[in-house]
Amino acid sequence: MPIAISIYELKKKYKSSWDIALDGLSLEVATHSITGLLGPNGAGKTTCINILCGLLKPDAGKVNILGFDVNIHKNLIREKIGVVPQQIALFDNLSAYENFLYIGRLYGLPDKKILNRSEMLLEKLGLVKHARKRIGSYSGGMKRRANMIASLLHEPELLILDEPTAGVDVQSRALIHSFLKEYHDLKKTILYTSHHLDEAEHLCEHVIIIDEGKNIITGAPKDLVGMTTDACKLEDVFLHFTGHSVRD
Repeated sequence: MPIAISIYELKKKYKSSWDIALDGLSLEVATHSITGLLGPNGAGKTTCINILCGLLKPDAGKVNILGFDVNIHKNLIREKIGVVPQQIALFDNLSAYENFLYIGRLYGLPDKKILNRSEMLLEKLGLVKHARKRIGSYSGGMKRRANMIASLLHEPELLILDEPTAGVDVQSRALIHSFLKEYHDLKKTILYTSHHLDEAEHLCEHVIIIDEGKNIITGAPKDLVGMTTDACKLEDVFLHFTGHSVRD
C-alpha cells in the first residue's frame, strides 16, 4: 500500500526540558487511510505533528510526506496538507467569511474559489447561518468546526488534526466525525490525534500508540484488542501498553 507519511528515527529534545520529546520515533501512515496517532500527555504527539507541518525542526531522523522530504520540499508539502491545530487559529474580531478570505488568499486561491469552498464547507459543518458573525461570538464547538474549514479551503490531500473535538458537545463531535468520513471517501488521507479512545476506535482504520517519544504498537483497533490480554476495547489496549499512571 502507498505511504502518505513516513517517519524514521525521529528525535527531538527541547532545550528547556530534561526529557526527550521524540526518542527515535518511526511510523508510517498509509495513503487514503484514517489513522489515529494516540498517546498519553507528553508522549510526543504534538511535537510530531509540528515537525510534519514544518513548524519545528527535528534534531535527527527523516520525514517524508506524500513522496517529498520535509527538509527539502517544505513549501510544496504545505500546499498539499491541511492542519487543524489544538488552538483555534482564527481571528475573533473577524467573521467566518472574513477569516476564510484571509486564509484562502495566503494559499493563493482566487476569491471566487474561496467563497465557493467556504459556502460548501459551512453547509456541511452546520455553520451557514453563522457565516457573517464574528468568530469571537461562536461557541466552542462552532469554533472547532470553523477551524477545520480554514484548513480545507485548498482541498488538501492530507489532513492532519490535533485534538479537533477537544471540549466540544456531542452533536458537534458527531458532525465532525461524519464530515471526516465523507472527506476520507474522496480518497483523502487523515491523521488524527485524540484523547477520546472510543472516538479513535470508531473512526480510525489504523492506530499508532506512542509513549515517551517512541512507537509502542500499531495496528487496526480490532486487531489490537484481539491480541491484547483481557482487552475488550481500545482503551484497554492503551492502558495495557502505556500504564495506569496519571500523566501531567
